[in-house]
Amino acid sequence: MSSLINCEFFTEEAVKELKDGNPNFKFPTSAPLLRFLYELTWVMVRGELPFPKSKAALEAVEFKDCGLEEEVGSVFADIVTQMAQDLTMPGECRLRLIKLAKWLVESALVPLRFFQERCEEEFLWESEMIKIKAADLKSKEVRVNTRLLYQQTKFNLLREESEGYAKLVTLLCQVPQSSTNNGSSAIVGIIKSLIGHFDLDPNRVFDIVLECFELQPDNNVFLELIPMFPKSHASQILGFKFQYYQRMEITHSTPEGLFHLTALLIKQDLIDIDSIYCHLLPKDEEAFDSYNAFSARRLDEANKIGKINLAATGKDLMDDDKQGGDVTVDLFAALDMETEAIAERLSELENNQTLGLLMGFLAVDDWYHARILFERLSRLNPVEHVQICDGLFRLIEKSISSGYEIVRQTQFFSYNTSSGAGFDTLESANFSATRPFIDLPTELFEMLASVGPYMYRDTLLLQKVCRVLRGYYLSALELSTNGDGAVSSNIVHVGGNRNPRLYLKDARLRIEGALGACLLPSLQLIPANPAVGQEIWELLNLLPYEVRYRLYGEWERDEEQLPMILAARQTAKLDTRRILKRLAKENLKQLGRMVAKLAHANPMTVLRTIVNQVLGFNLILYCFSIFWMEF
Repeated sequence: MSSLINCEFFTEEAVKELKDGNPNFKFPTSAPLLRFLYELTWVMVRGELPFPKSKAALEAVEFKDCGLEEEVGSVFADIVTQMAQDLTMPGECRLRLIKLAKWLVESALVPLRFFQERCEEEFLWESEMIKIKAADLKSKEVRVNTRLLYQQTKFNLLREESEGYAKLVTLLCQVPQSSTNNGSSAIVGIIKSLIGHFDLDPNRVFDIVLECFELQPDNNVFLELIPMFPKSHASQILGFKFQYYQRMEITHSTPEGLFHLTALLIKQDLIDIDSIYCHLLPKDEEAFDSYNAFSARRLDEANKIGKINLAATGKDLMDDDKQGGDVTVDLFAALDMETEAIAERLSELENNQTLGLLMGFLAVDDWYHARILFERLSRLNPVEHVQICDGLFRLIEKSISSGYEIVRQTQFFSYNTSSGAGFDTLESANFSATRPFIDLPTELFEMLASVGPYMYRDTLLLQKVCRVLRGYYLSALELSTNGDGAVSSNIVHVGGNRNPRLYLKDARLRIEGALGACLLPSLQLIPANPAVGQEIWELLNLLPYEVRYRLYGEWERDEEQLPMILAARQTAKLDTRRILKRLAKENLKQLGRMVAKLAHANPMTVLRTIVNQVLGFNLILYCFSIFWMEF
């Protein structure tokens, strides 16, 4: 065994000097601590140097690295531990190693705890460093590790005191809605004190804070309390809440307050939308597949409107072709189909948590994140749900409120000026000079594109939007016309940093998009309402004729994918054909009124149907000319 170790410091001369007890002996060179102690241990284990002489060896050397007493003891313990694991060591050497370990502890060179931490149980038992057998120590070690690593004791319910939670709930229920910074800091300090004094679980405390915030959504003080908890924990706790309502045994749907709370936290950037989106059900692909099947069935039903039944009997065809029967038009057929579809999708709104989160964003006026969900869920057509549509209407109303107030005052002033009711020339000049400039945010046009043809549900709001857009375009037109600087101070303040022509072009493109995506399709679903048609025409009339005709062509596109628009178009086409089949000199006024009602909502469809019928049947030209002359 000695041949395996080449002693660099403990040569025969050095060992002899140490045995003789020469007080003047010093090692000629400084030594590394680990190497020196390793050689010293082997020399003592081989029996070449008595144990007490090791102290003289330590005094006779100068270490290159640090040689503190505690570090020397730690290195000694490591060396002994490694040697104790050598199974090839002779028996007499192992006995000396055991005695060396006992002597190192007795001489206070190595603390006992170093050996107990690092040595095997058998070696500790042999060196009498433990009072129980090695097998018993192993069993005890397993039990201790299980208790420390696998048993939950930090936040055990048996250790928590319900008094702490009672005080916490009482504190949160009494939080004032308006509090100063000092008041918020005091509440945070009290919550931390309750956690520490009553040994409360911080995550459960956070859960209670969120519960109280859900019940008091208008209390902004909670927004100052939430940052005291880790940001990542909020999404996890809310995720557990959403997952609770996904269980099969839970019959009631997710409460609206939870959606509002989540939307508010996302709006305040306290959590990330993607961190909570992964906890919501159903998954997007599942919802898309379900809606695609539902939409395909509705499209088939809409396409069947007006189709000729080749299996019809002669009697059915004769009854359909009777001239003397009363002619009726169904202006609400598409709306009835839409009402049935909404009722059928009502359960989807209750069970789809992503749609609930979308309603939460609309409820807290967070259009930025609502637009993200509108884009993600566009294949679900979420705006078809009345609740989502109403939330979007509220945001649109809020966006145009200031602009509509300007338009209303302008129209009121124009009316009183034309009638001469209390306005003189000086007041007129002052109003013209200080007329406010209407500038609309980009978000408004994004909302109009999202709501699409469902603006028909609120005709009053639709007319307001038309008037505001008209005022917006006129302001841009005035800015472009007076681009040489002869404009009012308000206009210069709003558009002074922009090129007037580019501003006008941008306004025109925005209005074209709003007309094509929202206003004109909505008109098809508003039966016989001339006022709405007039408002849209007053806006449309501001655009060049080539733009108008392009919008007409896009309006009457053939690849319509919305079932209710397709149903309205097919119904108008069918009713127009029925009227033309019964057209006669005796019923011109009656049928003319019906055609006018149909044309108010679907002018392009009605006119195209009339032209196609005229081109297809030359004999009808005579009756049709009489119809127009009389009407």
